[in-house]
Amino acid sequence: MANIFSKVIQAGVTRLGTKAIRQVPILGTALVVGMAGYEIKKKGLFKGIANVAMDATPIVGVAKNVIEVFTGDWFPDKAAKASKSK
Repeated sequence: MANIFSKVIQAGVTRLGTKAIRQVPILGTALVVGMAGYEIKKKGLFKGIANVAMDATPIVGVAKNVIEVFTGDWFPDKAAKASKSK
């Protein structure tokens, strides 16, 4: 009886894992789109849009991020403005 219960649990975990893995590209894209405003503010309009577009594409975004680990940012942040102090 324990063997049957163990197999049922294993089948349920496998099915749940399969369903979760299918959702990863969708959730990743939603996260990138949610962070789009921050990226555009940090990098500028065109560089920010290009960065978000590449990150939102599932396979291209993963490849870009893996390469950026070794080479650094493809789209650098815009230069910080000097603040006025009195």
